[in-house]
Amino acid sequence: MDWEAVNKQHAHIPGLNNLHIMDLLLKDKVIIVTGGAKGIGEAIAVVLANEGAIPFIVGRKKDDNLKTIQNIEAAGGKAFQVEAELTQPEECERAVAEILKRTGHIYGVVNNAGVNDGVNLEHGSYEKFMGSLHKNLVHYYLIAHYALPELIKSKGAIVNITSKTAETGQGGTSAYAAANGGRNALTREWAVELLKYGIRVNAVVVAESWTPLYASWIKTLPNPEEKLKEIVSKIPLENRMTEPEEIANTVAFLLSEKSSHTTGQLIHVDGGYVHLDRAL
Repeated sequence: MDWEAVNKQHAHIPGLNNLHIMDLLLKDKVIIVTGGAKGIGEAIAVVLANEGAIPFIVGRKKDDNLKTIQNIEAAGGKAFQVEAELTQPEECERAVAEILKRTGHIYGVVNNAGVNDGVNLEHGSYEKFMGSLHKNLVHYYLIAHYALPELIKSKGAIVNITSKTAETGQGGTSAYAAANGGRNALTREWAVELLKYGIRVNAVVVAESWTPLYASWIKTLPNPEEKLKEIVSKIPLENRMTEPEEIANTVAFLLSEKSSHTTGQLIHVDGGYVHLDRAL
């Protein structure tokens, strides 16, 4: 199968000049985007910059962070980055402190970084399970925790990116499914806890979206071409994968004041994959 062609078809991240401007009143608002250099995180950073916001990419590889920033700047946007290993608690604290030092304020947090690492029940271990939770859940809490004093000042918003695996299961990925269940629970818990500050907290639940990680995963399966066709055939709306920028558009809306009375919601941007009858 021509995987390069598939990648080009599914994983394009359009430049800022090609994106529709929603005018979400996010101009000059600093928004942390963890894992913002690739895939869904990259699309979120691009859309936010297009809206005039200042995405602050937090990721483990400086070169990847800078590449995304260069693309944003070339299209007329503004973005910054911090190199940080989010599995290390002290790195989460350092990243938020550096962002605040450089910008003076934080309006929003998009918790996005993570990986479906296949730690299963049968062949997993305590060490692998806990390691996966640090990759996929613990830093969601820590980034929000350290950013909270500034979010209180700005009456900002939090958006957690989560996965269908918490609701549907997938098989062979106990730790990732557990982490996403935690992400969903934290979304509702924080929405309640932060009502008194006027801070809204929502989640965007992802099902089948073509990203570099997804492309790598599908190729590990037997007969990947047939498996991809099978998956796509079961996505009710238009029988296609969800594009990263479609997820990003919803994230931007949830961060904005245009969604001023929306909080505690788990919003599925998935073409109806989770909730609609697959027989459609």
